[in-house]
Formats: sequence, C-alpha cells, structure tokens
Amino acid sequence: MPDGVIMVVILMVFAFIINLPFGYRRSRERRKSPKWFMYIHIPIPFVVLMRYNLHMDIRYLPLSLAASIVGQYIGGRL
Repeated sequence: MPDGVIMVVILMVFAFIINLPFGYRRSRERRKSPKWFMYIHIPIPFVVLMRYNLHMDIRYLPLSLAASIVGQYIGGRL
C-alpha cells in the first residue's frame, strides 16, 4: 500500500475509535442537552490534530467526518 493510503486508513480508524466512547455517553443523555452537544464536539479537536500531525490535506475532511459519525453511531448502539 502506498504511504498516503496508510495515512488515510490511520486517520479514519483513529476518528472511528475516539468517537466510540463519546457516542456511548451521548446516547445516555437527553437529546440536545448541553452534555449531548459536548459529547459530539469534544473529539473534533483530536481528529483535527491527528490530521495535522499526519500532514493530511483538508480534502480528507469528509472521510474523517464519516468515520466520526459511524463511530458515534456504533458507540451509541453499544
């Protein structure tokens, strides 16, 4: 695999895994409460920092966003 593909996979796996516990916690809160919003938004800076540390372009934002949403969804289903 080329290095770029590996970096994209690392970013997506990181975004997915970091969102699992936050999705779990979010699912136990009242919808649209302050904690509910907090659990959605706390992982965002970590994913952005990982993208920055991997020197990835902004064009990979949709992939990391998709992985984050799937992580939140699956975490909420656990």
